[in-house]
Amino acid sequence: MLFSGLLSLPAQAQDELPKPGDTYMISRAFGGVFAGSHKIYNEQMEGLYKVTYCGRAYWVLPYTVAWTQIEVENRRTMKVEYNFGKGWRPLCSNPDQQVSLDDLGIAREAREVIVAYRSMSEDSGRGGGNRFSAIARAFQETPGKSDSAKGSYHAN
Repeated sequence: MLFSGLLSLPAQAQDELPKPGDTYMISRAFGGVFAGSHKIYNEQMEGLYKVTYCGRAYWVLPYTVAWTQIEVENRRTMKVEYNFGKGWRPLCSNPDQQVSLDDLGIAREAREVIVAYRSMSEDSGRGGGNRFSAIARAFQETPGKSDSAKGSYHAN
């Protein structure tokens, strides 16, 4: 399976606290109650995939796209939101309908991607390397292929 043999992954970016200027994929339950979030990036970094939400480019982990799909299955509302320092502003509704794992070239089920990501994160104490690049390599259909994608806390 493609997941074996990857570099161990140190915990870093997804564990950061939000700060003004950050953009997140936000999951909200009934009544707009915060349920969860994943940071998405406004600039390219190794191992991230370029996507477009509501006409704007972002860079994300495959895990974020998979998590978005699971959140929608669990009847949560997804939005891209921006931290402007005094709260959160929605930038894009229904991002789950705009990007899928297939769009990233990943022919795997969302739950399989999440399990693989968590497994790599649990192994973070056993090695080094760039977490994003290791994750990206895990989901490439062809080993060695390096092209990009085709296509907490949060108060109201």
